[in-house]
Amino acid sequence: MTLKFKPVLVAASAALLVLSPLGSGLRAESLAGDYLAALQADYDNDYTAAATYYTRVLKRDPKNVQILQNALLADIAKGSVDEALRIATQMHASGNQSQLADLVKLAHDIKVGDFNAAAQLFAGGARFSPLLDGLVQGWIAVGQGNMTGALARFDKMGSNKTMKIFSNFHKALALALAGDFEAAEKIMEGVNGRPIRIGRDSLVSHIQILSQLERNDDAIKVIDDAMNGSADVQLSGMRARLKKGETLDFTTVTDAKQGVAEVFITLASVLAGQDNQRFGLIYGRLAEYLRPDSVEAHLRVANILDSQGQYALAVDAYNKVPASNPRFFTAEIGRASALRADGKPDAAIEVLRALAKGHPDVPNVFTALGDALRGQSRFAEATKAYDRAIKLLPEVKPNHWFLYYARGITYEREGKWDKAEADFRFALKLSPDQPLVLNYLGYGLVEKKIKMDEAQKMIETAVKKRPDDGYITDSLGWVFYQVGKYDKAVPQLERAVELMPVDPTINDHLGDAYWMVGRHREARFQWLRALSFGPDKTEAARIRKKLNIGLDAVRKAETVKKAKN
Repeated sequence: MTLKFKPVLVAASAALLVLSPLGSGLRAESLAGDYLAALQADYDNDYTAAATYYTRVLKRDPKNVQILQNALLADIAKGSVDEALRIATQMHASGNQSQLADLVKLAHDIKVGDFNAAAQLFAGGARFSPLLDGLVQGWIAVGQGNMTGALARFDKMGSNKTMKIFSNFHKALALALAGDFEAAEKIMEGVNGRPIRIGRDSLVSHIQILSQLERNDDAIKVIDDAMNGSADVQLSGMRARLKKGETLDFTTVTDAKQGVAEVFITLASVLAGQDNQRFGLIYGRLAEYLRPDSVEAHLRVANILDSQGQYALAVDAYNKVPASNPRFFTAEIGRASALRADGKPDAAIEVLRALAKGHPDVPNVFTALGDALRGQSRFAEATKAYDRAIKLLPEVKPNHWFLYYARGITYEREGKWDKAEADFRFALKLSPDQPLVLNYLGYGLVEKKIKMDEAQKMIETAVKKRPDDGYITDSLGWVFYQVGKYDKAVPQLERAVELMPVDPTINDHLGDAYWMVGRHREARFQWLRALSFGPDKTEAARIRKKLNIGLDAVRKAETVKKAKN
């Protein structure tokens, strides 16, 4: 990507220089404060606050190009594209060059159906990236009624191996829009049995195109391959209709404006997993602007905001998915996840319980509910949710290992070790050598001091799979400790503390290992560190006893108490 629109994060001293022309020292101080607050909000991806502070600054310094550019980006990111358009128009009127302003102007021209103005923007030299430029100009040609020119544009892009899959997808969409489903399917089927898949819309498009060709059986196979035993309300609904012999309408794009929206969705999907998610968010917001009914755009935007820690904005995006849409349950699960991350677990659980009532046959809903309850240590309730999810599975597949693993955890926390062990071992049948399962099961066996050889082998395998996982490394050190191999335990636990320096349990374990090899001063230091990191009450009480009377006396007292019981 060659796009260059980024917030201008100027150092504080430079900011004061920009603001210095103001006559009043008080005004300058206030303006500098708003400006620095805006920069900090920008850095934190707090787009709502950034837009507010930039607006304040612009009231006092309305022609500052850097501030205009930053305000433009913040407005788009928080979903206020109309406000961004006002700034972009102001920048164009004053002759200021801005790639982002050009992009907003382009989106507006296409939204109002002025494809000639959009084409003129490119003719005047506007450039964004080779991928965006080519795809959008192809759809502009469609909007101008020039399908031949559009297909030629997509074909020209296809000469570039990097862009070929994207240009082919959009060429297929344009052909399907024109009613040439046969040519569209030939593209969508891909090569060597690998169909084109760029985000979810490419999958749905392929299914609809096959149905339009009266190939419902092939469309069903595409769905089955995609679902792989998982539950998906939208795909399940499409499958049921196909099974009845219905013909699915082609709805991915119904005009050129929606085609451009799909370009933005495509780019948002590509960039969402990369380092600079801000680009992906911008494209997702512009897709929403062009197509307010695009569920895929709303979900993409919500996912990006969620990953950036902007949970309130993410919840707003999830809320745009209507209850009548088959992907509503996906949005609600996402909304619940954002609420949990935002420190509102009770609200998240309420959302999921309501969703379970409306979607009583969807395993994913009960899995999400179980996860939320487990996160609140409501283990018995979580187990019931996982029970329901497992009963609803049409067929147990390898990818369901996590569901059994999660239920194993809640069984273990309820004190039902036999059931927990059975679930962990079944999860390993579904996904052999899965490090999370190996670690949890191995650690549980170590804590119970049973099957120690097997436990050690499990945890050693888990460490090989995830050498940089502090919890798993701690487990290996702890198994050495439990079997009396203290010299071997110490280096593993030291490594675990390096990986997880503020975990109270890991620091406590290292303190115990130090004590057993005679390094008592270091042991007390580690126990004090463990206390400073907030262990639970039981763990904290034991650590204080060790600090007062030493580990030997604590272990002796525990042995006597166990013998009496």
